[in-house]
Amino acid sequence: MNVFASPNSLATNPTLAVLGFKKQLVYHLHFWAFIAVAPLVMVQWRQDHFLLSSILILFCLNALMVIAFLRFRNAYFFKGRLFPLLAVVSAAYSTSINGHAGLYWAYPAATALFFLLPLREAIVSNTIFVTVMAVVSFMKFPEADFWRITFSLGLTCLFAMIFAWLVGKLQQELTRLATTDPLTGCLNRSQLADILNSQIQMRERYERVSSLVLLDLDFFKTINDQWGHLAGDRVLREMALRMRKRLRESDQLFRIGGEEFMIVLPETRQKDADSLAQQLLTSISSRPFLEDIKITASASVAEVCQGETWSVWLNRADQALYEAKSRGRNQVVNAVRPSPEHLEESDELPNQVPD
Repeated sequence: MNVFASPNSLATNPTLAVLGFKKQLVYHLHFWAFIAVAPLVMVQWRQDHFLLSSILILFCLNALMVIAFLRFRNAYFFKGRLFPLLAVVSAAYSTSINGHAGLYWAYPAATALFFLLPLREAIVSNTIFVTVMAVVSFMKFPEADFWRITFSLGLTCLFAMIFAWLVGKLQQELTRLATTDPLTGCLNRSQLADILNSQIQMRERYERVSSLVLLDLDFFKTINDQWGHLAGDRVLREMALRMRKRLRESDQLFRIGGEEFMIVLPETRQKDADSLAQQLLTSISSRPFLEDIKITASASVAEVCQGETWSVWLNRADQALYEAKSRGRNQVVNAVRPSPEHLEESDELPNQVPD
């Protein structure tokens, strides 16, 4: 993944989009920190502050390494942990020899930590930061200035922590909203390709099989026509609840169409997936929905095969589901193995099957 791609290019996968924005934030904070600190190396050197100048050189080198690793290796150099160490040392030492002129750099450094580190690590780092700066201020400045510095720096950290925490919660909520179906709470199509590809990679690298089940309610349009769309929505919600009760924690349930669902079953052979699909159909047909709405469903099962793409895998299941509908519905059909020419198909989502 290109972390410097535009947000629109990552919009198809909200999780990757959030990750991309985080990496861009890390990149820009280190870039502008380098721009701000680099001139100070010469300033401190000319003032014969050779130790401080050396610390600032290390700070700049760390910023350059972070930038280079993000751009060329898509990795976070030392996970950003050198930044707080060098920031604490340089700000504390600069304050001890330069007075207030060095103190001013503590505020942007403390704020930046909440956007460069995980929240807990940032809290610990800033607690140490404020403590060190308080000790230096107590030794360097009058008592009144010590209290002003300690409380102002502490409040700055507190406000930055609250803001970073709220931004993190907002990112989680936006990701949840973008990746789940609002009606049923199932996953939606935004992560379908990535999750299927991850199962294919497990098959290719470790010979771990996975299967998927497509399940479609029979004649669902008649429910909307006879009882109304509100009743249809309630049926879909109850449908999702019934299926979740029979799934493992590792299984993933998608709603990929109006009344069509997909279940990804890691570490599951086709025969075991077929058994689960049969149980799901029995669960749906054995008890009415909303007390008097009787429904059946059709399903298909497909185990991932060596060398196929996610679209071929899903298309095989889709064709089997179409066959289940054609045979009279309320049954499970197992997908056939792919032929070599099918493995070369493009990554396109299959069409929905009829009601």
